[in-house]
Amino acid sequence: MATVHIIFGPLGAGKSTLARQLVADHQAIRFSIDEWMHHLYDADRPEQLGLNWVWPRVRRCETLIWQTCLPILQAGNDVVLDFGFMTFESRQLHRTLALEAGFQVAGHFVDADRQLRRERVLQRNKVKGETFTFEVTGPMFDAMDAGFQRPTDLEMKECVGA
Repeated sequence: MATVHIIFGPLGAGKSTLARQLVADHQAIRFSIDEWMHHLYDADRPEQLGLNWVWPRVRRCETLIWQTCLPILQAGNDVVLDFGFMTFESRQLHRTLALEAGFQVAGHFVDADRQLRRERVLQRNKVKGETFTFEVTGPMFDAMDAGFQRPTDLEMKECVGA
């Protein structure tokens, strides 16, 4: 049975790196919300980027990505959702969608020390390597970090390797 891999964690924790490893390990198809947002909306992005502009577009991407995932899963292939999943609600929504559609769910929580994550993000801005999609400034990092909802004990029990 096909599996939906849900990767979540705070910014700079190593989610995209794990996503790429899961693709290799499971011959899965990876969907990165950052890449979709960049390709679909970067040209229209306002100078002052605010959550009122970002969240509706993220939701549209998530909906389209899920619709794209369904035939892949129905064909027996795993998918890796590299969305960040900042909130418990967003994680539960995708978990429920997958289970109701008859697929397995594997949660993967990725974390690291806050200072290390901040350094990684700022370094990623400079290097612009494989996991770089857009620049995350220090204030953006702080805002996103503050908005991340840590997993509940129940979520942790449902994670792979927990």
